[in-house]
Amino acid sequence: MVTKFAYPLLKKSSNPHVLTLSPPLNFDIKWFQSHVAYTLSKYNMSLMASSWAEEFRKDGIASNSLWPGTLIATAAVKNLPGGERLFQLSRKPEIMADAAFYILGKDSKTTTGHHFLDEDVLRAEGIQNLDSYSVTPGGALQRDLFL
Repeated sequence: MVTKFAYPLLKKSSNPHVLTLSPPLNFDIKWFQSHVAYTLSKYNMSLMASSWAEEFRKDGIASNSLWPGTLIATAAVKNLPGGERLFQLSRKPEIMADAAFYILGKDSKTTTGHHFLDEDVLRAEGIQNLDSYSVTPGGALQRDLFL
């Protein structure tokens, strides 16, 4: 609904973007067997982002998705079983904000239809050392779901 109601305003923007926080599509059955509802809801968002990229292309509106390469240190992670340990294996939310900043700064006419990972975006911008984003700098990191 947000995208639907934002569309007329996006058409007036000089560099319009829709950025969905959803994973790259990975149809390995292991992602469906234990949490099918969550997987379908996230993949639906990714499919919508891809579909919007094509639908909005004529108006120069970009549509992409962004997903973390590792767990992100949020209250949701802390509330999982073993959450405190998982929190220490996570990156700070700032990595997602910085990745979104770089994506949204790209030309909307040419950067559309992608499923980005936060760490890939930053590395493409020349940021090779991502240690400052780790809750435990230099420590092990837990890959996120769907990767």
